[in-house]
Amino acid sequence: MQQHSIIVSPEKAQDLEATYRVVRRSIDARQRELKVNLTMLTDDQGAYVPCKSAWKGIDHQVIQPKHLTSQSPIVEIVGLGPAGLFAALTLLEHGIRPVIYERGKEVSERKKDIALLNRNEGLNPESNYCFGEGGAGTFSDGKLFSRSKKRGNMQRVMEIFHQFGATDKVLYEAHAHIGSDRLPAIIRSMREYIIAHGGEIHFNTRWSLPTTGLRSHYPTTPLHHYTILAIGHSAHDTYRELAAAGVAMEAKGCAMGVRLEHPQVLINDIFYHHPSYRTIELVGNASYAVISQVNGRGVYSFCMCPGGHMVPAGSQTQSGVVNGMSASHRNSVYANSGMVVELHPQGSALDILNWQEQLEHIAWEQGGNTTHDTTTHVVAPAQRMKDFVEGIHSSSLPACSYLPGIFSSRLDQWLPEPISSGLRQGFRDFGRKYPGFLTNDAVLLGVESRSSSPIRIVRDPITMQSLSHPWLYPCGEGAGYAGGITSSALDGINAALAIAQQIHR
Repeated sequence: MQQHSIIVSPEKAQDLEATYRVVRRSIDARQRELKVNLTMLTDDQGAYVPCKSAWKGIDHQVIQPKHLTSQSPIVEIVGLGPAGLFAALTLLEHGIRPVIYERGKEVSERKKDIALLNRNEGLNPESNYCFGEGGAGTFSDGKLFSRSKKRGNMQRVMEIFHQFGATDKVLYEAHAHIGSDRLPAIIRSMREYIIAHGGEIHFNTRWSLPTTGLRSHYPTTPLHHYTILAIGHSAHDTYRELAAAGVAMEAKGCAMGVRLEHPQVLINDIFYHHPSYRTIELVGNASYAVISQVNGRGVYSFCMCPGGHMVPAGSQTQSGVVNGMSASHRNSVYANSGMVVELHPQGSALDILNWQEQLEHIAWEQGGNTTHDTTTHVVAPAQRMKDFVEGIHSSSLPACSYLPGIFSSRLDQWLPEPISSGLRQGFRDFGRKYPGFLTNDAVLLGVESRSSSPIRIVRDPITMQSLSHPWLYPCGEGAGYAGGITSSALDGINAALAIAQQIHR
């Protein structure tokens, strides 16, 4: 088999995708006429390979677990996000029983708490957009994209998602996306598979260091005390417990800012050059990625959600945090993205954590929320985009997708330096490069502060063991070594492989 790259119209691309095996697909919107880049699989004679025969080799079960017995070794996993899930699946392949502790709820129950949160009827600190089965990505879009090419076998991650219910497109799209409406069912299938093959999952269970419960549950098992720490980037209380126990950690570079939302039709016009309705039907709503440098700091878009909506993404009471997501069809009338400024770490690991929490509390207060509320409201502070750049109070606000509600606030005044000045200049740069992007038809919501962990739990780069507690294997976003679903999944796989090598040597 060989590969052949072609550039075709959206109509031709649709026909080819329906008939033949596509290895890679991306959209080229640089010219006035939009094109689609396709990499096709061909046979030795150069003919395109039909879809039906093309999927041979991945129709089999990608995960092939070994049979577990009462004597199988056991490994703890803390957290059931992508790092924890993929670590568990990998351990099963090596004959190791994963015992998982998840502080939140399973996805069906978690949905109910998120529905209450979106109706502004209260935050459950243990069950929200950050905590619960599947981690922060479950209800925040399901983007399967990573800029890192060195973490491991990215295609295998895609094939595993495909095994558990993702569509064929995750196997070849350049920026694959599952959707917040479909990802929960895939996560549930993974969980059921882990349990069916001998793993254990304990929901609503907080983990603390050190744990001693495994020995009482498995008194005759050769118990290897290995713990995969996949806690996620919002487990602030766990960070503090680890620091108090002497676990080695450090502040790391991160980025914070706001969530920016435009009318999707405006983004389509700017980046697709006024497309026809038929073009949008064929290729979907336009997305973008913008970046600038301001005073030595990167200012850039993050987690862009075409046809999406904004959500309350905090995990603590009296905390104003926003994020964005899209359903699988990406067909809402809004387009949003995080707009963040690169921050350089100063002080200890907990110093930057404390600073992050203070900023989130200010955002909550600026949203007009008060401590006299009978429930924890999550109205978000908002300002029109051009007003922010010009330092003007927004006397009115546009309609937007954020369900709990918005409240006019001078984000330009209370966002700290260098975030405020960085965003102001970055928006000017983006407006010059893409006329129409800097507009008062767009609105900013504060704050986008959970783009990544501000802390790194220090580990050996080869063995993945904590430098202070060798039986701990910190991984994923919460450990400061990943930045999204796929990179977290790969980091979880690598942690499980490192432990399997130790156990079976």
